[in-house]
Amino acid sequence: MIKEIKAKEKINATINIPGDKSISHRSVMFGAIAKGDTHISGFLTGEDCLSTIDCLKKMGIEIEINGTDVLVHGRGLNGLQAPKERLYVGNSGTTIRLISGILSAQSFNCELTGDASICKRPMNRIITPLSKMGARIKGIENDGYAPLRIEGTKLKGIRYDSPVASAQVKSSVLLASLYAEGETYITEPARSRDHSEIMLNYFGADIRTENGVIISKPVKELYAKDINVPGDISSAAFFMVAGLIRKDSHIIIKNVGINPTRTGIIDALKIMNGKINILNERTSGGEAVTDIEVFSSELKAAEIGGEIIPRLIDEIPVLAVAAIFAEGKTIIKDAEELKVKESNRIAVMKKELSKMGADIEETDDGMIIRGGTALHGAVIDSHKDHRVAMSAAVAGLASDGVTRIEDAECVNISFPSFYDILEKL
Repeated sequence: MIKEIKAKEKINATINIPGDKSISHRSVMFGAIAKGDTHISGFLTGEDCLSTIDCLKKMGIEIEINGTDVLVHGRGLNGLQAPKERLYVGNSGTTIRLISGILSAQSFNCELTGDASICKRPMNRIITPLSKMGARIKGIENDGYAPLRIEGTKLKGIRYDSPVASAQVKSSVLLASLYAEGETYITEPARSRDHSEIMLNYFGADIRTENGVIISKPVKELYAKDINVPGDISSAAFFMVAGLIRKDSHIIIKNVGINPTRTGIIDALKIMNGKINILNERTSGGEAVTDIEVFSSELKAAEIGGEIIPRLIDEIPVLAVAAIFAEGKTIIKDAEELKVKESNRIAVMKKELSKMGADIEETDDGMIIRGGTALHGAVIDSHKDHRVAMSAAVAGLASDGVTRIEDAECVNISFPSFYDILEKL
């Protein structure tokens, strides 16, 4: 599908965005291994989260979907059944990495695979710690990559110093630790998003953090809970930037999750002189929720790196768009992780935004963006990466002419209603 994007002079709107992808994945996955019925409202019915549901159904979990309401009939920690076929995770790195932690401790063997992108993404980052716990997990065709074969076995607790600040790695180990003998200790080079710790404890796990060390004790069972999924700040980021870069604009984005491990995009945009207000802050299921108000702003260049990067790693593509409209030279560094996402987002953003006239230099760990250049419409290859497609669309809102995005349907991975909301602004 090719999507055409035309410039908008100003944007004045109040919008709602879909549920948080990270929380949606976890709610259905944790509900499946909890005892009882977990009711989920605001679930993101994007392709990635539906891949998680499909895998769980193939292991005997009954799941009912009614719009954004989902009912998971949990079977307990040891209630999963051996799948009759290879589990297919589509494009979802969260699904394959998190579910591997659970499957490592089951009483059956299974295989997992995904699309071409998933089969290129590094799996040693979970294979290494899970193997230390005693897991039997390996790449079937290519060592360290999907497809994976997992032979369920008994696990033991470990001390693991993760070389990367990755919520997917941490969550995989935490899920395995529920079944392990003894305590598991995890450290990270920087704090990654902590949705798993919050929600697992809500379901009855015993996870605590002491002096930067995450400590998990095994439990006999988890118990079903009701989950209200807030809006995804990663999705909100596109409209935050759209409001900042268009003159005379004012946007309110309702019901957005602002977990402190996820608010790097707000902090970065404020550093760049973005006018952003937090309204009606409240708590739901242990997660902070708010409305975000954005005004058009005269953005200034900044250097973005260090500990903030894990808190905005998914938002860097659209942050690069904001930097194009900022005065001065913006440096994004310490973001090597971008190379192993759905695409190499450093190389891809440089290539595609340059087609529109942006002045972007690719570096080993990020980008250098010289702001102030006028953009023009171009034909953009999304590289089947949802965040690339949506970032290019935001850039198109402030470009002369028409921007055409190829393989634009990839936004369905995380934000199926993105273009609909964009057109209604």
